Amino acid sequence: MSIDKATAARVAHLARIRVKDEDLETLASELSGILGWVEQLGEVDVEGVEPMTSVTPMALRRREDAVTDGGIRERVLANAPATREGFFAVPKVVE
Repeated sequence: MSIDKATAARVAHLARIRVKDEDLETLASELSGILGWVEQLGEVDVEGVEPMTSVTPMALRRREDAVTDGGIRERVLANAPATREGFFAVPKVVE
């Protein structure tokens, strides 16, 4: 895919990058090169290849998925300007 100067200027504008007019041809060439690499990646046969998250096989440590209240309600509510019945109290905003 080939990028022209007008497209390069539009991309620079959308990316909020100030590019001088004399540098637009270079930018267009570089963007065309990047898109060429992306097109080459699309040609790679990945049929049957499992996706991987790392080049080394690792398993993440996991904690037990248990629902708790944290056991620190009093410490959390101590930061609130007002509380009521164990909850944050806020002024009414809708009438």
